[in-house]
Amino acid sequence: MDKLLYVAMSGAKQNMNALAISANNLANASTDGFKSDLAQARSMQAFGDGLPTRVFAMTENPSANFENGPIKTTGRDLDIAVKGDGWIAVQAEDGGEAYTRSGSLSFDTTGVLRNDRGTAVMGDNGPIVLPLPIEKIEISQDGIISVRPSGATAEVIEEVGRIKLVNPGNENLMRGQDGLFRQMSGEVAAADPSVGLLSGAVEGSNVNAVHEMVSMIDIQRQFEMQVKMMKTAEEIDKASASLMRIS
Repeated sequence: MDKLLYVAMSGAKQNMNALAISANNLANASTDGFKSDLAQARSMQAFGDGLPTRVFAMTENPSANFENGPIKTTGRDLDIAVKGDGWIAVQAEDGGEAYTRSGSLSFDTTGVLRNDRGTAVMGDNGPIVLPLPIEKIEISQDGIISVRPSGATAEVIEEVGRIKLVNPGNENLMRGQDGLFRQMSGEVAAADPSVGLLSGAVEGSNVNAVHEMVSMIDIQRQFEMQVKMMKTAEEIDKASASLMRIS
């Protein structure tokens, strides 16, 4: 009896975890550069002081879906999208280097180049700082940033930095709590000159909203089934106790 109840209880709990993953994916269906999380379930044997006679369900988040999202043309000079494989290096809140595909950029009052999440974009020698004031900015396919200072003539273009682009291999990356990706080894990825950019465009989220909605409905039905199993276990237990009293 307790085996039935234990499996149903752990299954219901893990269904809630899977539902949270799908809900988070759906909430980021319109977030530029977002990579949806994957979820998988498997049975695990419970070990303790006694014999390992119990099995419980476990939902895992093994990785993210690294498929490229749709490219949306904006025509904005500070919007960039990575062509094919590769990542844009940014500075995380802890000061370390992390990676993202979010390429809607802007600069603050001090000239620091940031993406739409406020993280500083990294160059060859740390965060990129633009020499303000500027009248025009251009970002080339290889990440070189050129600007025209305010008041300068049209032919004056100055190269002020290069966006660090990396391609450490998706199999080596993991998502952190801040939503940014890092190498599993903890090492900083080297710049990869083969990674290219599209200027005037951004990559959209790769979340399939219809798939996530169907997944959420499926998980909710699984949760209801687990609750019914727990109710059935309770009814069987009551019936068994009643028979014991009669005997």
